[in-house]
Amino acid sequence: MGINKGKILKELIKIILIMATLFTITFLIIKFTGILTMEQIEDLLNQAKDISPFYVGIIIATLLFADLFIAVPTLTIIILSGYFLGFVYGAVFSLSGVVLAGIVGYGLSRYYGDTILAYLIKDDYKRDEAISTFKKHGFIMILLSRAMPILPEVSACLSGMTKMSFKRFFLAWLMSAVPYVLIATYAGSISTLQNPKPAIFIAIGISSFFWITWFFYHKKHFKIIK
Repeated sequence: MGINKGKILKELIKIILIMATLFTITFLIIKFTGILTMEQIEDLLNQAKDISPFYVGIIIATLLFADLFIAVPTLTIIILSGYFLGFVYGAVFSLSGVVLAGIVGYGLSRYYGDTILAYLIKDDYKRDEAISTFKKHGFIMILLSRAMPILPEVSACLSGMTKMSFKRFFLAWLMSAVPYVLIATYAGSISTLQNPKPAIFIAIGISSFFWITWFFYHKKHFKIIK
C-alpha cells in the first residue's frame, strides 16, 4: 500500500511517547505538589514498622501497584523494602506489587485497547502494522523496559492493547521483574543509614545495565527511517 516501515515505526513511537507523557505528568504533579515525597514514604514505612512488618509489606506492594496509575520511584521503593523487611520478605512484597501492576495494566489495556488505538491511529493499515511491529519486538521491549522509569508500565499497556498473548507477556514480565526485584531488595537488605553505598552502587549498576542494553537493541532494530 506504499506506506514505508519508517512511518509505521513512527506511529508506534507516537503511541509510546503519548503514554509516557501521561505517566510523566502524574509524576510531575506528585513531585511539585508534594502530595507524596520520599520523605513521607520513609516516615510512613517507619511508622508501619513500629506496628508490624506486615503493614510495611502491604504499603510497599500498594505503592508499587499504584505505579501503574501514578508514577512513583519504583527502584527506590524496592530498595527500601529490602532495608525495612530484609531480603526475603522485601522481595515477596515488592514482587507482588510489581506483578499485580503488570497484570492489571495488561488487562485494562486489552479491554480498552482497541478504542484507544483507533483514536491514536486513524488509518487501519498503519494501526495493524504498528501492532505487528510491537508484537515482533514486544517481548524484548518488556525484558529491557526497566532501563528507564515509566517504560515498564508503557510496555505492559502496549502488550494488552496489541493483544499479545498473556502467557508471552507474563513470561517476559517475570523475566524482567524477578531479577530486578531480587537484586534491588538485596541491595536494600545489606545497606544501612551509616553505609548506603551498596544500595547506591547497585541502583546505578541496574539502571546502567538495562539502559546500555536497551540503547544497543534500539540502535540495531529501531533505526528511524525518514
